[in-house]
Amino acid sequence: MNHRWKRNDLILILGIICIAALAYLLHERMQNVDDGIVIVKVDGEEKGTYRLSEEQTIEINGGTNILQIKEGKADMTEADCPDKLCVHQKAVSKNGESIICLPNKVVIEVKSSEQSAYDAVTN
Repeated sequence: MNHRWKRNDLILILGIICIAALAYLLHERMQNVDDGIVIVKVDGEEKGTYRLSEEQTIEINGGTNILQIKEGKADMTEADCPDKLCVHQKAVSKNGESIICLPNKVVIEVKSSEQSAYDAVTN
């Protein structure tokens, strides 16, 4: 089958390529804007939502726990619980990662477009 490219065929193909490239660039730009949020829950009730891009210190549960958001990561820096396991957990920044303080019933959960390298079992 011998098909000769006509001028309108080439314009159509170039137009589709340009639209696809623009859609890809727009998608990448939107993904970078979505830098993630931290959801703070106490006893199963949502108490606050904070952006990972805004550095701040948050008192939770009247000061029983202190959450620090710095350099795009959330870290539990202080807690009045006896074992302080939540303080010793690593800082979180990727989707699905969490910090949990069982004695104070505090859960810190990250929602982000950036996926963790670990699954739910190994995290």
